[in-house]
Amino acid sequence: MYIYRRKAHYHETDKMGVVYHANYIHWMEEARVEYLDSVGLPYRGLEDEGIMSPVTSVSLEYKRPVEFDDRTEVRVRTEGFDGIILKLAYEIWDLTKDCLAVKASSSHCFTRGGRVVSLKKASPPAFGILMKEYETDKEKERKDGEN
Repeated sequence: MYIYRRKAHYHETDKMGVVYHANYIHWMEEARVEYLDSVGLPYRGLEDEGIMSPVTSVSLEYKRPVEFDDRTEVRVRTEGFDGIILKLAYEIWDLTKDCLAVKASSSHCFTRGGRVVSLKKASPPAFGILMKEYETDKEKERKDGEN
């Protein structure tokens, strides 16, 4: 699991003073890019190899509103990975109010030249990094389930 911390900025709020719902997707994207950097797989490096990773699906479940200046953390974990599809799970926690604000997920494929590719073939080092992260997260989730 990777933890990305940030504060809710004023420009991200709506007239009701809460973070506008679409901004959570931006936060997920920020966290995903930082997560990839943290595991030694910078997104820029993938792009330099001609590999893109478009979003194929996104899902959010809003639990509690986050307000301007609230401190938050986006917890990211690899929920699935088969070399073609990467599934990430997110929990956005409002640290100011000590509560879960959003549960979310996103799926991404890998493409080169506009065609879906297997990362195992297109970039074995990247495949190895993501597979290791997936296995680590899966094992941690299993252990957490036992406690």
